[in-house]
Amino acid sequence: MVKDNLKITGHLSVILTDDSQNVKQKFEVPNLVVSAGKDFIADRMIGTDSAVMSHMAVGTSNANLNIDNTTLETEIARVALTDSVRTDNTIRYSATFIAGVGTGALVEAGILNDGTAGDMLCRTTFPVVNKASGDTLTINWDVTIN
Repeated sequence: MVKDNLKITGHLSVILTDDSQNVKQKFEVPNLVVSAGKDFIADRMIGTDSAVMSHMAVGTSNANLNIDNTTLETEIARVALTDSVRTDNTIRYSATFIAGVGTGALVEAGILNDGTAGDMLCRTTFPVVNKASGDTLTINWDVTIN
C-alpha cells in the first residue's frame, strides 16, 4: 500500500529597515495555510477560474491563528506582490511595504488573491514590528508543498 501525506507548509522572513536602509528588525516565523487557501489550491488544480495570489496584507491583531480565517483580523495595509517565484515545490511570494504604507504596530500578515477582498492562502502572527512612517517592511513568504 502506498501512502502519500501531502502537506502544505510555510514560513516567512520579515525585514524592517529605516530610511537609511539600516536593518532595525529581522526574523522568521511559520505560517498557517488556512482552509480557504487549501480550497483555492484544489480549485486551481481542476482549472477553476480563481485569480492567482497577488497581494500581501499586514495588520494589528494578534488573535490566535485559526484554520477558518478568511481575512486578517485587523488589516491596515495591502500591497501587490513584488515577486512570485516557484523553485521546485516551493513558491516564494515577496512584498514591500514602502515608507508611509502599513505604518503601526504590526503583528499579522496574509497572502490574498485580490487587492481589496479575495481568497486568503495563508495567515500568520509574529512579534510586534513597530513600522515608523519612514521605515520599509519587506516580507518574503515561502509556501512549500511536500
